[in-house]
Amino acid sequence: MSKVLYITAHPHDETASYSIMVGKAFIESYKKSNPQDEVIHLDLYKEDIPQIDADIFSGWGKLQSGDELSAEEQRKVHRLGELSDQFISADKYIFVTPMWNFSFPPVMKAYIDSVAVAGKAFRYTAEGPVGLLTDKKAFHIQACGGIYSEGPAAGMEMGNRYLKNVMQFFGVPSFDSIFVEGHAAMPDKAEEIKEKAIARAEDAAQSF
Repeated sequence: MSKVLYITAHPHDETASYSIMVGKAFIESYKKSNPQDEVIHLDLYKEDIPQIDADIFSGWGKLQSGDELSAEEQRKVHRLGELSDQFISADKYIFVTPMWNFSFPPVMKAYIDSVAVAGKAFRYTAEGPVGLLTDKKAFHIQACGGIYSEGPAAGMEMGNRYLKNVMQFFGVPSFDSIFVEGHAAMPDKAEEIKEKAIARAEDAAQSF
């Protein structure tokens, strides 16, 4: 049995979001093919995802010096620990995001910051950093109104590339993705784009 984190970062549901719509098709297909697996949905807009702020830095410093943390420092540091431990314990990750300003919503960056912990996701060595999550798999579903997977705008795409680079840094050996793209640029083809993406997602989920 595998533990799967289904991580979504959109304030809307599938009725108003192409990424969530395709993500839902993916996870439902996955569950049918893998009924024994544990799937945990993290809706980042509904989760407590602390940002790395002054409380976090001071809390980490106090932990090293043995000083007592304030209530807010304790809450935030503890929550970051929960998130990183949950991430490390999972076997598979499914990220679902829209493209906003060439990347993804800021809550996803805050989440990645919470799990990018030295000694857990990676470690530093004399030869450089080494990823520790070498037995995991990751998948990213991203919706873009324009075309960014190829063509003249491909160099501006930073959401999928960022997640791919982070997963590689963590040592995750398998990273695949689906772009749901072009529906705003080609509104007359939006329905076709959606249906093709759903079909691709359902197929990809069966082998993930």
